[in-house]
Parts: sequence; C-alpha cells; structure tokens
Amino acid sequence: MAFQIIHGDITTVQADAIVNAANNRLAPGGGVCGAIFSAAGYQQLDRACRAIGHCPTGQAVITEGFHLPVRYVIHTVGPVWQGGKNQEPQLLEDCYRNSLMLAVQHGCKSIAFPLISAGIFGYPREEALQIASDTIQAFLREHDMEVMLVLFG
Repeated sequence: MAFQIIHGDITTVQADAIVNAANNRLAPGGGVCGAIFSAAGYQQLDRACRAIGHCPTGQAVITEGFHLPVRYVIHTVGPVWQGGKNQEPQLLEDCYRNSLMLAVQHGCKSIAFPLISAGIFGYPREEALQIASDTIQAFLREHDMEVMLVLFG
C-alpha cells in the first residue's frame, strides 16, 4: 500500500497498531515508551507487559492497545548503539521486520513506528532512518499494508 514519514505524536495516530520502542523487561520507560504507557493506561499496559515478561533485542511482542486509538501495541527492543560493531544494524532491521510480521499475523492493515533506537539508545539518527526506510520498503514489496514512520520533534 503506502509508506509515509510524518512528524507528530505516535499516541494519536490512527492505525491498527503502533510500535513501542521498548526495553528488554517491557517496563515503562521514558520518551516514546513513556508516552505510549501514559496514553494507553499505565496500569493496564504495565500489567499486560508484565504478563509477557521479557523480549529479546530485535524481537517483538504484542499487547492490546487499551485507551490508545489502536487495537494493538507491538513492543520491540532496539539495539543500544555501541559503534555499530555488535550487530546493531541487523538487530535494528530485525525490530522492524519482526514487528511488521507480527502485525500481519494479527490482521493489521496499518501500523505506525517511532524511529527505533534513535533516542536514549543512541543510534545515529540518519543511519536509523535509512535502516527503517529500507526494511519497511522491502516488506511492502511483498505485503499490503499502510506503514507510517512517526518522527517526534
């Protein structure tokens, strides 16, 4: 379908799913993660994430969207930037691909991503944007979905 890069607040995007840039424990955090927990209903989303318990870097898990204008929140754990020599590009690509495949498995026709790992995890923004764009466009060559990359600030 379509891929677009937009500026805005991911918690207000109309889509079937949004992606949370999570930590391995799926615990509430700051930045995008904190905003998503707050908008979804902190206690409900925290309870759902605690029930899952853990998510390895590069993988993705899914919860209900609760009070967000989406059906699902897909939580993915991006790599912490360590200079690019510890599989960070592959792990970041895995985040996008695994999140997209999880969305397909749950019947989603639209999904919105933040720029994963480019905040407190320190991934260089331009490199993170290139990986996101390349991975999403490759996915869309084989799947029909509306994908948004939501940049804040």
